[in-house]
Amino acid sequence: MRAPDWLTARPVAHRGLHDPARGVIENMPGAIIAAIGGDFTIEVDIQLSADGEAMVHHDDTLGRLTDGAGALRSLTATELKHVAFKDTTERMMTLGDLCALTAGRVPLVIEVKSHFDGDRKLVKRMADVLAGYRGPVASMSFDPDQLVGLRELAPRLARGIVAERHYTAEEWPMASPARRRDMTHLRHFLRTRPHFVAYSVNELPALAPWIVHHLFGVPLLAWTVRTSDQRDRAARYADQMIFESFVPGT
Repeated sequence: MRAPDWLTARPVAHRGLHDPARGVIENMPGAIIAAIGGDFTIEVDIQLSADGEAMVHHDDTLGRLTDGAGALRSLTATELKHVAFKDTTERMMTLGDLCALTAGRVPLVIEVKSHFDGDRKLVKRMADVLAGYRGPVASMSFDPDQLVGLRELAPRLARGIVAERHYTAEEWPMASPARRRDMTHLRHFLRTRPHFVAYSVNELPALAPWIVHHLFGVPLLAWTVRTSDQRDRAARYADQMIFESFVPGT
């Protein structure tokens, strides 16, 4: 299986087309609707609730973007669906809610957040939800183990690895030294078999993504593009960009 052609056909809106100045917060329904209106592919994050539901949210704690505080995985999906995004009337979505809202109108790229503890309940729930979804969708994660889980649980779902050049203990405290070594330079590539790579735009060009891109034909996305310089770098070294803080084409 190869990455779908749609993956590189249009820019990817990072956590939806959000704009805090207009009261549109990342990963909330309004950011999804705005990205659909712009005909952009949408990237979102999912986290696991206490009762095993896939929730659309980046942080593993409440408070930065939402009302409330505490670990997201300590609350049930019903409780989390009542959590408001700050200064808005919008609430957190489940992955099923996202699929219903998008309804195949634009592609989805879903990043599986991980605690690097080997727990695959989140990818299992994602696979179950997406089994009934007919729109274009792909998955990705920083955690190679989650990609192995996706290979086993959803082999027909396009999967990608999110990567960068260095993984320090300070920035990746949940990943063991062995896991960080495995992540460095895409050493896991033959084990995880990703269909695409999403690589830090500020660290392009880099040898590992160049090898998998040119020798194995794996598409390369650049994240997260915010400036004109980063946009130029993405255009030079990647097949498509994951963007925020501006609207391509305007």
